[in-house]
Amino acid sequence: MSFDLTQYPYASSRRVILGKNYAASTSQPLATLAGMEMFWAGGNAVDAALAMAIALTVVEPTSNGIGSDAFALVWDGQLHGLNASGKSPQNLQLDNITQIPLVGWLTVTVPGAVSAWRSLWERWGKLPFEQLFAPAIRYAEQGFPVSPETARAWQAASHFLSLNAPEFQAFKQVFFPSRRAPRAGEIWGSLAHAKTLREIAATGGESFYRGDLAAKIADFAADTGGTLTKEDFTDHQPEWVQPISTNYRDLTVWEIPPNTQGIAALMALNILEGFDLSRYPRDSVQSYHLQIEAMKLAFADVRAHVGDLEHMKVTSDRLLDKTYAAQRRQLIKEHAIFAKSDLPQGGTVYLATADRDLMVSFIQSNYMGFGSGILVPETGIALQNRGAGFTLQPGHPNQIAPAKRPFHTIIPGFLTQNNRPLGPFGVMGGHMQPQGHLQVAVNLADYGMNPQAALDAPRWQFTTGKTVLLESTVPSSVALTLGDRGHDIHMIAERRNFGKGQIILKQGETLIAASEPRADGIALAG
Repeated sequence: MSFDLTQYPYASSRRVILGKNYAASTSQPLATLAGMEMFWAGGNAVDAALAMAIALTVVEPTSNGIGSDAFALVWDGQLHGLNASGKSPQNLQLDNITQIPLVGWLTVTVPGAVSAWRSLWERWGKLPFEQLFAPAIRYAEQGFPVSPETARAWQAASHFLSLNAPEFQAFKQVFFPSRRAPRAGEIWGSLAHAKTLREIAATGGESFYRGDLAAKIADFAADTGGTLTKEDFTDHQPEWVQPISTNYRDLTVWEIPPNTQGIAALMALNILEGFDLSRYPRDSVQSYHLQIEAMKLAFADVRAHVGDLEHMKVTSDRLLDKTYAAQRRQLIKEHAIFAKSDLPQGGTVYLATADRDLMVSFIQSNYMGFGSGILVPETGIALQNRGAGFTLQPGHPNQIAPAKRPFHTIIPGFLTQNNRPLGPFGVMGGHMQPQGHLQVAVNLADYGMNPQAALDAPRWQFTTGKTVLLESTVPSSVALTLGDRGHDIHMIAERRNFGKGQIILKQGETLIAASEPRADGIALAG
């Protein structure tokens, strides 16, 4: 694949970053620099990715933390997948539950991010494990200036101040010490966070799952109404998984298999494959309409059938069957449709790194911003709220139950061409993620955009029914005509609704890195 690195059709303050030996891209500049420190110290792309992931728990706590889950795709000559999502407590109590809350202990599953750091380092790491933590510990101990988009997300989370139950008090003391969010440019740090990172580094993560840190989390749960136990942490194991893929035009797009929603992007691409999008301008009504409808149909199946792989009644192969995609394609007409499944019933950070031998697509998340609102006192460990992704629907593969992985929104992506690696890509943002993957793939494959332009381009987001959100940069003529076709259109000025992405792609011997303008991030290369 060849890119024109001089063409930027959309307003952007950024250009692609080029390198030959290594590249790194995250949504926060200090985290990207943490990765570059590892490259400069002689480390590889996995070392850099892990240093960046660990640093992001400090410098972008509004999206992830030590108590997050994580997934990864790593290319070392072939593509490997890692699922480091945790399960619900074995002693989960579900009596009299009429709805799943968005905060509190019922939403907390075993955090898997630390196990991902250790597993990836054991397999590919070059530098000492403790060295990967040095930048994050420095930021936490010395403090750092809060970046603008992180400050905005922090302010948007001020509703946590109204939570008065005992389990929420340590969280408020750490993240809202003056009963307000830090402003952009203000210095924030956490000595407790630094202390915990030192313990994780020194024990190779063992303390978090089988030592003092696991005991502190379990004891705090027992004292404040949670059901997580030391046994839940001891039993946690990340899993190496076979990535799933589909061919779209001359690209092969790769995702992690369920319990993630990455399969939604692949299903939508399968449906879209039957239309020649290149016949229509990128910013045309027909191009938008076909993409939205394909995504809508894919989501209908994913919402009906995807959950913990052990509980799914429909296989990934069935969902990705191109004959089925062709049947779904016939449902797309000139006007917006309501989509349902026709199969038999059965806040996030993304980062990318690459060097000459390895390429890493990595994502970790608390789920909804800060997560559950629970922070274990004196540890800096803010716990995710992934359990909010379960459903109460009886018989659904994602029905809440003990010792079960919930449906996950976070998805790392990867592109290959003719069995050769192009590189990692991803777009953060809840259910925007597979939609962002679809739109980036279309921008690359159908419209020949370079990686930065593919991220800059205006975006849409399907929500439910016929409702579609459009970024304010979408041409008004497109918005009006989509409305005429039956879409319920909402123009949205807030760009955070449309994800935050990173890409590193290889062209010949050149690494092309990009970080989009919807976040504070930066790409660097050397």
